[in-house]
Amino acid sequence: MLRVDGEPAPQGSKNVGRYGGIYEKSKKVGPWRDAIKAAAAMATWEPVTGPVVVGIVFWLRRPASHYRAGRNCHLLRASAPAVPVTRPDIDKLLRSTLDGLTGAGIYADDGQVSDLDVHRRYADPHAGQKPGADITIWEWKEADL
Repeated sequence: MLRVDGEPAPQGSKNVGRYGGIYEKSKKVGPWRDAIKAAAAMATWEPVTGPVVVGIVFWLRRPASHYRAGRNCHLLRASAPAVPVTRPDIDKLLRSTLDGLTGAGIYADDGQVSDLDVHRRYADPHAGQKPGADITIWEWKEADL
């Protein structure tokens, strides 16, 4: 398993610069991909050449509005959702992360990903959880059918 610490960033639209260059609209994508590369560099990974299965749990920071005020600021409001139901979209988080894994050399192209198991959850800072992602990658085998 690969643990990536940091704020998961969605890969959204691209902008065209004044002189024709194309760049990401979100300034958070670069640091997120760098965090993926750093985590992959610390792990011992052999590049996968065939089809792969990827499992990801994104741990997102819970908005301050989900917590009560005053001396109960560590408690959630009754109206706080159990799982994320707003931005960032899971598909855009997935795009930036799969591209980051490609850039880290885990596999040659994200077209090798044959199966996905992806979840968004809130990190609980009171339980010691931090924003980031837990990523599991394994080579697809015919027995996985």
